Amino acid sequence: MKPIFHLIVSFFLLLQIGASAQSKKLKVFILAGQSNMEGHARIETFDYIGDDPATAPLLKMMRGADGKPAVAENAWISYLTGHYEGNANGEGVGKLTAGYGARGSNPTQDGGKIGPEFTFGLAMDAAMKEPVLLIKTAWGGRSLNTQFRPPSAGPYVFSEAQIAQMQKQGKNVEEEKAAKAKESGRFYRYMVEHVKSVLADPKRVCPAYDPAAGYEIAGFIWLQGFNDLVDGNTYPTGADGKTRDYSQYSDLMAHFIRDVRKDLNAPKMPFVIGVLGVGGLKAEGNTVSFRKAMAAPAALPEFKGNVAAVETAPFWSDELDQIDQKRAKVKQMAHLLKSKNKNTPNKDGTMDEAQQKEYLKKFEAELISPEEAAKWTRGASNAGYHYLGCAKTFALMGKAFAEANLEMLKK
Repeated sequence: MKPIFHLIVSFFLLLQIGASAQSKKLKVFILAGQSNMEGHARIETFDYIGDDPATAPLLKMMRGADGKPAVAENAWISYLTGHYEGNANGEGVGKLTAGYGARGSNPTQDGGKIGPEFTFGLAMDAAMKEPVLLIKTAWGGRSLNTQFRPPSAGPYVFSEAQIAQMQKQGKNVEEEKAAKAKESGRFYRYMVEHVKSVLADPKRVCPAYDPAAGYEIAGFIWLQGFNDLVDGNTYPTGADGKTRDYSQYSDLMAHFIRDVRKDLNAPKMPFVIGVLGVGGLKAEGNTVSFRKAMAAPAALPEFKGNVAAVETAPFWSDELDQIDQKRAKVKQMAHLLKSKNKNTPNKDGTMDEAQQKEYLKKFEAELISPEEAAKWTRGASNAGYHYLGCAKTFALMGKAFAEANLEMLKK
């Protein structure tokens, strides 16, 4: 009986050892996209989060006991970003904290901003028993139809209307095609190459990585879209004669999901589509059409249960947007004064620079109250296409992405 007993004991010990190793697998999450994935919310706008009782607990998670941005206990990040050409890419690495948002001329240095990665990583750190590694690749001004174009989508094909327009402008069509072909998929390749490079030696970025336990690619977060939204050449007006037809974006997104899963050898990797939310819930026209096209792949049968579309429009700050619209009127008036517009006191051009400044100062004071000006400084730090640079918005997005990813992991 003893040999059988020892065999049984040995079997269960092996099971426990295997389960222990499995539980320590490094959880890897990839975040990719354009400028909003970079993140343009300055750290100085954190206080605005605490003004709302509903989000005050979120701010508490984002700050340490010393009042400074929290540092994740068991989460690390590798962040590849750079300038448009792509030849000035740089990597920032370290424990996850604030400062891994959009960066300046040196992409390896803290930019004083956050994107969705901050609260996403903090939420994953809190939810996981295993160490967490975020691999973030983001560059501003990139489209899915060109720079992030997935390989299986094939080459970008100019429409007859586009070719006719080039010819009208006196451009060399063949040169334009060659330039487009060279640019197509370039940043998709940068993204995949960087992820593979990090995962070839995870311990370089994440000291807690145990090679014996290995790693698991546990999620992919995509936040992009503005360059496609405003691209009237690639996405012409649809059958309704009013809004653009963005169905091609849906096809490209589906190809993208398939391709990254194949290239990273993660066939069922949970994939979150962050649906572009600039303009908030009041947006109309092309913006609404584009959002539907962005979210559409999540409804495909092949992606059931492992692709989720997370709407970010609910996180848009309407009150900051209203102030921003007033600020736009002030800027417009400054331009009109200089152009001697007939609808301003300077229609005859007699106002000197000092008089224009004084007029503009009074105009702004009548339009924007001191309370509104203070609120803007407290909560906003960038333009509308960057979600007003509002940390509250980016924090809510990151949290929502994490929740959607975790829900898919449960399944």
